[in-house]
Amino acid sequence: MENVNKTLFIPLYGKSQVSKQGIILNDPMAEKIWEAEAFPIRGKSKSKWLTYNMAMRARVFDDWTEAMLRQSKDALVLHIGCGLDSRCLRIKEAYRSWIDGDFPDVISLRKKYYEESEHYQMRMFDASDAKQVELLPDNNTVIVLLEGISMYLTNEQINGLFLALQKKYSNIHILMDVYTEFGAKASKYKNPVNEVGVRNLWGIDNIQNVLINTKITCKAEHSFTPQKLVDELKPFDRAFFKMMFTGSIYRKIYRLWELELVE
Repeated sequence: MENVNKTLFIPLYGKSQVSKQGIILNDPMAEKIWEAEAFPIRGKSKSKWLTYNMAMRARVFDDWTEAMLRQSKDALVLHIGCGLDSRCLRIKEAYRSWIDGDFPDVISLRKKYYEESEHYQMRMFDASDAKQVELLPDNNTVIVLLEGISMYLTNEQINGLFLALQKKYSNIHILMDVYTEFGAKASKYKNPVNEVGVRNLWGIDNIQNVLINTKITCKAEHSFTPQKLVDELKPFDRAFFKMMFTGSIYRKIYRLWELELVE
């Protein structure tokens, strides 16, 4: 497995550990896969603060996806860079069509644990190749999940992906987390992905830089660490986590954007 694909084990570990504690995220599949794969991670990747972050991010994406599905029950859900994530199982809202996409070796591993159905498919998908969007199913509305993937793409590649989505679909809802340019630079020196050999990361300071020539607009910015989830931590952990990961300093490193095109 290539180094960039190995990064999927970092959020998998975080979600499995938090799920075992019975807080933030209920993810028995993450627990099962982590137990079976036992991928060797170390250092910052095993930090409890990172596990909280990974679980909260996943929960925020889950809640947003369910809200979008309540608005557009016939939408296609497209999770790009899905890794081994079990959002397709965690979501309680019914969906008509869901595609989890990632690199070939990731999808091959994923198929050990997930089964396709009439409503759920796994596909090989490289987000840096916008032409692959043409091969996706036709639909009026698409809900696009870009969790933990934008930092491995240049601004130009993200823009190309958005242009391709715009050409394919009339209504587009996107949730995407990004590093700022400062965050990407800082990550070269202190980031868990370094421990699996990833060195090149990209950041976005101005979200408009990836919306050039598109009709996609920025609808809102969301928090990775909403208070209701922080409150699930034990008192000391809650106080420290709130100080380190919920304020303006954290936003200088990491942001979460909701984008949309509605015709």
